[in-house]
Amino acid sequence: MGDHVGFGDRWSVRSRIALFTGTVVALLCVGFSIVLVWALHVTAGDSLMREVTAANGRVAYLVDHGEAGSVLPADPFGRDRPIQVVDPQGRVRAATPDMAGKPVMASFLPRPPQRRASQEVCGGVFAAHGCHIVVAQQVYRDGGDWTIYSAAPVQAIRVPAALLAGLAAGSALVTAAVAYGTRRSVKRALIPVRAIRAELDEINASDLGRRVPVPEAKGEIHDLAQSVNYTLDRLEETLEQQRRFTSDASHELRSPITAIRAQVEGALLAPQESDLREVGQAVLKSLERLQAIAADLLTLARLDVGAPCEREPLDLGRLVATQLDTRRAVRKVVPRLAPGVVVRGDRIRLGRLVTNLLDNAERHAASTVRLEVRREVPPDGDPRFRSGVAVLEVLDDGAGIARNQRELVFQRFTRLDTARSRNAGGAGLGLPIARQIAESHGGSLTIIDSPRGACFLLRLPLSGSPDLADPPGT
Repeated sequence: MGDHVGFGDRWSVRSRIALFTGTVVALLCVGFSIVLVWALHVTAGDSLMREVTAANGRVAYLVDHGEAGSVLPADPFGRDRPIQVVDPQGRVRAATPDMAGKPVMASFLPRPPQRRASQEVCGGVFAAHGCHIVVAQQVYRDGGDWTIYSAAPVQAIRVPAALLAGLAAGSALVTAAVAYGTRRSVKRALIPVRAIRAELDEINASDLGRRVPVPEAKGEIHDLAQSVNYTLDRLEETLEQQRRFTSDASHELRSPITAIRAQVEGALLAPQESDLREVGQAVLKSLERLQAIAADLLTLARLDVGAPCEREPLDLGRLVATQLDTRRAVRKVVPRLAPGVVVRGDRIRLGRLVTNLLDNAERHAASTVRLEVRREVPPDGDPRFRSGVAVLEVLDDGAGIARNQRELVFQRFTRLDTARSRNAGGAGLGLPIARQIAESHGGSLTIIDSPRGACFLLRLPLSGSPDLADPPGT
């Protein structure tokens, strides 16, 4: 079954907007024409009513002064209307020549205290001439109310052909002009969009340095171009980070694999001269390093995609004490762990964070590593720590880290010059993993000034902060 193509899919944006605008303008022109014709009709009806009322008033004046004979005089303006003068007994006492000898044209009377009324009358003396508007006016004479009836035929709505043609031509002209102007305006407005699309079509993975043109005029398209360029910046940065990560990971994995291959090949080439125990221990050591790198890469991958984790209240001091109990210290460790510093998080991941900080501190310490867990007052204006701050400070007495390198150590596969040796240093993933775990728990991991060595400061929200709610998908 083929894909259904709708009306809107076959027309461009400018054509659809022009069609919509033209349709609206055409409907407005038709509505305006109808209102105009109706207004002319109402105006003509009001004018006719005034004429009939004026004729009625002229005859009423003659009746009031006793000057009306049996035949009423002609209208001095030449607009003769059927008129009858009826006495209180309902007899026609005077009439215009066209109404002479005919019965009373109407039977209604004005309601007191009104002296004048109007009504549409059909049939009777008007049977052959259609319906008429009849105006009745009473005049007091000879002790009674005399009624003067004057009439005029009801006018149908008649539109002059010239007026109708003018309205139709004007409506068509205005509609066409507005539709054409709208289409041209939209076409000009979409020129930057076409330029953005053409530039995007030419951008590929080998040329991510190019950017779409940003129009000078402020507006939605200007904002769109800026957003596209910002997205391209992020995409280029991400791809560059991915390339660097892949290159570094390949380099790190190649080293233990090369070592294992060399050791195995040496044992195969000279089996009599090789000690199986020594070869096995060397290979096992390389495999342990390979396994550690693979585990770190898996951890980073899970953190990058926001893998779900369990959140529970944890005593940070007790968690640090547990990690100290399960490890064999190679340096003197001096802990100061305040009780009751409770955070909410994943026990395994926070334990990994503490382990990575301890491994790094012991690796670079001269003799002593100092640990401190405490509470701090939340900083002003930071929404992450509304309920307070849980702090873990890890200080070693090593050579320290220069200010301009403190952020560098949190980049993946980064080892400073003092730790370039793979025998003394790790793969450069421990601190990046620690920072990412801290940030996934709504906290931060930084390096602060210290009298000697490097001081890592972990800050986590205390349990009870609204920011500790489980993130979506956890």
